[in-house]
Formats: sequence, structure tokens, C-alpha cells
Amino acid sequence: MRDPRLQKLAANLAGYSIDVQPGDNVLIDLIGLELELGKCLIEEVTKRGGRPFVELSDRSVLRTMLTHATKEQIELWAKLDLERMEQMQGYIGVRSGSNVNELSDVPKEKMRLYEQLYTHPVHMEERVKRTKWVVLRYPTPSMAQLANMSTEAFEDFYFNVCNLDYAKMDRAQDPLQALMSRTDKVRIVSPGTDLTFSIKDIGAKKCSGQRNIPDGEVFSAPVRDSVNGVITYNAPSVYSGTTFQNISFTFENGKIVKATSNDTKKLNEILDSDEGARYIGEFAIGFNPYILHPMNDILFDEKIAGSLHFTPGQAYEETDNGNRSSIHWDLVLIQRPEYGGGEIYFDDVLIRKDGVFVLPELEALNSENLK
Repeated sequence: MRDPRLQKLAANLAGYSIDVQPGDNVLIDLIGLELELGKCLIEEVTKRGGRPFVELSDRSVLRTMLTHATKEQIELWAKLDLERMEQMQGYIGVRSGSNVNELSDVPKEKMRLYEQLYTHPVHMEERVKRTKWVVLRYPTPSMAQLANMSTEAFEDFYFNVCNLDYAKMDRAQDPLQALMSRTDKVRIVSPGTDLTFSIKDIGAKKCSGQRNIPDGEVFSAPVRDSVNGVITYNAPSVYSGTTFQNISFTFENGKIVKATSNDTKKLNEILDSDEGARYIGEFAIGFNPYILHPMNDILFDEKIAGSLHFTPGQAYEETDNGNRSSIHWDLVLIQRPEYGGGEIYFDDVLIRKDGVFVLPELEALNSENLK
């Protein structure tokens, strides 16, 4: 018998997240071979009159593929997958697998080619901009290990997070979206952080289960050249199979002029991928009430209650500050007291302190009101 939580999740993904309509072509992209959820998704898409198409892949196979791929091969691979993506109205990406560091030893030049020649055109330019899409992780023993939980306890946590009432969260985000849309100056203060920038006329976008599951953020972007000061992130981050910790950036007029971490050399190699990689493409505030601690998985970590992320690289079309890059690297700063606390100011008015929204119109986003 199928777990009813799987069926509920599949129904939410097809019906709420990407709102499948009759005649929609929907690509179900299963990385890690999570077959039961895949079968549920096929049924739910079909039930709504959509036409499901399925891609099965595995990170260990991708590792071998990338290690041996030529530039011409990656270009053809991207061309073929781009042609398919152009025929899709919807995309559901399910990520699972036993090793988050599977790609860590792929040669950096091959990863650069893959990101620039494949990921950027197929996903950042086509899928993100032109389809109804949602991406989620699926619980595995390795994810439970990263979260320091038993597999069973992690599965319970996962379904609480992913089957949250996202329609309720969506309504609660309206005041924050409106406030960010009319804000000019932002200041962020935390241990090792004192950062200022403008988000004037950039706009703001709600994230409440239509793009990522789990979800829970409102994002904008800084005016590209307005960022000054220092930010020190306190959540680890996995990028291309390497785990980075204690990342700190110093900004001058929008550009990262100094970058340090536990692997400063590799960090700067990533930031030197292209000109836009040293500028910020996204600023977002996270508030999922069930996600409290980092687990080295950005789809969860960027939604941590009381967090924010400040992202080097490509800007999203909805809040486009003009920055262009082959990377988009969400890096997280948690401001709850157990992580050192901190404040966010909009136009010199305190809006969140130690991870708790203090303005009355934003209190619906505090954890006790979203559960």
C-alpha cells in the first residue's frame, strides 16, 4: 500500500505548485530514481489532463559522464535537452540520492563547461523563465544523517515541511512582499556582518510552494552596484560537491572584493567563473516554521526560519537587477539567537530581530502562526 503522504505530496505538486492544465506537457525529472513518487506524479498529472514525460538519472552516472565528456558532447547534450524543454509547459524535479558530494571530484573545467553550456541554457534560461516548475528533494538516509536524525524521524519532518498549508503561507507573505517592493535601503547586522544595499524599484516575489518544495521566502535583489560592507554566513553550503563553511564576503560598490572560507582558493575560483559571479543576484528572507537548522541541502537551508540568503550570480527575471552569470549560489545567514542573532532594517526601521518579525503586519510570518 502506498504511503498516503506520497499521494498528498504528488497531488499538491501537480495541482497547486505547477497547476497542471489540460494539454500541458510536464517533464518529471527524477534524479536518484525515487520511483514511487514518480508513479504518483504520473497519475496526478494525467488526472488533470496533462501529459507526463519522465527522465530517470543518477548522480553517480552523471559524475562519470561529466568526467569523460567533451565540450562538443556537452553542447549537443544541451541542444537535445533544450529542444525537449521548449516543448514543456510544466516541470517537476525530484532530487534524491545517497551522496551529496558525488560530484566533488569532477574536474573543475568540466563542471564549468556543464554549468555554462548545459545548466544555464536548459534550466536558467528555458525552464526557469518559461515553464511552470517546482523542484524538491526526496528524503533519503543520507539526508537524515546530514540532519542528525533517524531515517523515520526525518521522513516525518520532511512530510510536515512539504505538506505544509502553503496557501495559508502565501496569504501571509503579502505584507512582506508589499513592504519590500516599496523599500529603498536595507541594512543587515549580525556577528561578522554589517551590510547595506538598495532594493529600490527591483520589486519582490513570493515563494509559497509554486517553485520549490519545501518553500517559505520572499526574494528581491539589490541594485547591482549598491552593496557595501561585509557579510559572514553561518550555514555551510555544498557547491559542486564541496562543502564550504564560514564564507565571508567584503563588498565595494556591489562587487565582492574579498572572499574567504574554509577553502578560500576554491571559493575564489567559483567567483571567478565570470564577471557576474562576484555580484549579487538575489536577496531573500526565509521563514519556513519547520526548518530550523542547516542540513547541507540548499532547498531546505534557504527556507530556515529566521534566515536570509544573499546570492552571488544570476538574477531572477522577476526581480532582475541586470546581473548575469552562469552561477546562482544561495548562501544562508541565520539570525535566530542560537546562531548569534541579528537584525534586518528597511529604510532604517527594524523589521526583524533575532529571526522574529517585529512589525505587526508581518507577525503572521512568525513560526507559531504558520504551523
